[in-house]
Amino acid sequence: MAQENSTAPSLGEEELDQLMAVADKAKLKAYSPYSNYRVGAALLASSGATYGGCNVENSSYGLTICAERTALFKAASSGERSFKGIVVTSDHSDEFIYPCGACRQVLSEFGNMDVYMMQPSGRIRRTTLEALIPFSFSKKILDDAEKQRLEETE
Repeated sequence: MAQENSTAPSLGEEELDQLMAVADKAKLKAYSPYSNYRVGAALLASSGATYGGCNVENSSYGLTICAERTALFKAASSGERSFKGIVVTSDHSDEFIYPCGACRQVLSEFGNMDVYMMQPSGRIRRTTLEALIPFSFSKKILDDAEKQRLEETE
């Protein structure tokens, strides 16, 4: 099992089962004509609402969006700001897939949470976002820089 950190809120069995089902269903909607690598994600907000997302590829590869960010952007645009956990799954059965660096950074904007990687067999691995990106760029860094700038101008 991946490194765990107890500061993330742990999901209950029922919540995890629901997220696994939503992620698996979202994966089926993936638009991946270039990689043929379908990914689904499901994000649980602290409010109890669940948001699914899939990867959407583009012929200009840099404009592709991952399933994790799709789910997060749906949630944030619905007013959610606090999250308990996310499940990520793909068709790839040989290994667990983890959120990419961009997804880790974007998710970290909203704090630590459980991160579950699910294989097609239903086998899961749990870690936390904090364990995946321990040195994320954050609002605190920006606030500290602004404070230092103001002190230097006094």
